[in-house]
Amino acid sequence: MAGLIAQGFIDDLLNRTDIVDVVSSRVQLKKSGKNYTACCPFHQEKTPSFSVSQEKQFYYCFGCGAGGNALGFIMDHDHLEFPEAVEELAKRAGVEVERESSGTPQKPRQPVDSPLYALLTAASEYYRNALKNHPQRNAAVNYLKQRGVSGIIARDFALGFAPPGWDNLSKHLGGDTLQQKALIDAGLLVENAESQRRYDRFRDRIIFPIHDSRGRIVGFGGRVLGDDKPKYLNSPETAVFHKGQELYGLYEARKYNRQLNEIIVVEGYMDVIALAQQGLRNAVATLGTATSEEHIKRLFRVVPNILFCFDGDNAGRKAAWRALEATLSNLKDGQQARFLFVPDGEDPDSLIRSEGLEAFQARIAQQSVALTEYFFTHLSAEVNLDSLEGKAHLATLAAPLVERIPGANLRALMRQKLTHITGLASAPNTDINSNSSAPSDRVTAPEYDQDISDFDSYAQFYPQDYSDTPQHIPTQSLSKPRHNDTSWPNKTGPARQSNRAKAAVETPHLAALRTLLHHPHLALKVDNASKLAAEDDLYAQL
Repeated sequence: MAGLIAQGFIDDLLNRTDIVDVVSSRVQLKKSGKNYTACCPFHQEKTPSFSVSQEKQFYYCFGCGAGGNALGFIMDHDHLEFPEAVEELAKRAGVEVERESSGTPQKPRQPVDSPLYALLTAASEYYRNALKNHPQRNAAVNYLKQRGVSGIIARDFALGFAPPGWDNLSKHLGGDTLQQKALIDAGLLVENAESQRRYDRFRDRIIFPIHDSRGRIVGFGGRVLGDDKPKYLNSPETAVFHKGQELYGLYEARKYNRQLNEIIVVEGYMDVIALAQQGLRNAVATLGTATSEEHIKRLFRVVPNILFCFDGDNAGRKAAWRALEATLSNLKDGQQARFLFVPDGEDPDSLIRSEGLEAFQARIAQQSVALTEYFFTHLSAEVNLDSLEGKAHLATLAAPLVERIPGANLRALMRQKLTHITGLASAPNTDINSNSSAPSDRVTAPEYDQDISDFDSYAQFYPQDYSDTPQHIPTQSLSKPRHNDTSWPNKTGPARQSNRAKAAVETPHLAALRTLLHHPHLALKVDNASKLAAEDDLYAQL
């Protein structure tokens, strides 16, 4: 029997969870000041009295009195028991539920993220103040001005400056050994494993604070001002920062827009800043990692439409394809994804600054392509569709990806498109519907109600010795039997035997079938018959 769920895990899980995300996935919320409102899901009403506070991570209905945290909402709304509700929240957060072992309660854990949040907030304030007042701030200020970044955007995104030097932040926030250790845990200091020397992680860089969905600072990105490498540096993974889950700019986009219909996914921090500067306040960026399924899940919980805007070079197109693969597994009916590639030598930052907002929006409208179009264009470029081999290769590449799509209608339409391109019908001997975990409409052979004795008639049609039998080519292929094929074996009797008798072509599969009919015990010696079932031959399938 599994142990009890650790209380410390529950605390950490709630700290990772944004109640607005949880509630909005089940109830249509409308932003009202700092809070969100809706008609209460727990009683009938016409005037909204249900309120969700992102700041307090609490919901309350002024009509019926229902209230609680994200865990309580899941229990009440989904009618789940406590353990099931924890499992649901853990699944959303992408973590495994921790349980106490051996029935012995573990010591209550202090929330490991509490001191880290405070340190990260203090560090952000230091960086912001340095951008305004530090004697060496000119290089950072000039860089932002050259990029067209206004003071308003710098304020809204809490941009900062990490001065040159090895210990500016550690001197400002440092203290005893425990404080230094906490700064290391927060990813703000680096400790040399050999010398034990500690130094600031971010030095001489523009600082981009990274917020989680609740607005808490969880990490930083830094753009170098000098010649140091790398050009961009991110916080390491910590107890509160997980690069594969966070998206830079998502918190700001939701904060700025009352209603979001589409989010633009770009590659860099400055792309997000530049688009915001021009008025597109709905852009986000991954944090130096490929777009993950967790990213896509988070985005589709917020908006029904995603636009991927990547560089047109090889790296940008590789990133786009990885984003497409991550999207396929989460693309439900009613959701859409599009792709826009900017010209070579440009990125969204430079492009929108050079051509302006209207031209950029026109480019999106005219040049962006739907995920489905990009999918087939990309894969078709890898094969030669003028040959049968190329069409077969396309089916092999595309079919497993199509079957990932959870949206039944879109999946069916993608199958039809693949069939149209390749000419392959959805039949058992094609790969179009193979390896499918989703419902399939593939054509299958009819169900049999015969036992092995029903096939005895086959042996009567063929002599034991075929050496003197003239070869005959059937007028119709037997490799793809149809439901209405009159030559199909059936209990209706000898009336159909005349059609079968014409097919006197000896094949290895036919000889094997004849042998098994006379010596059925030999079937027990076949270790694996699945390969025969995949053969394009009626007798092999039998």
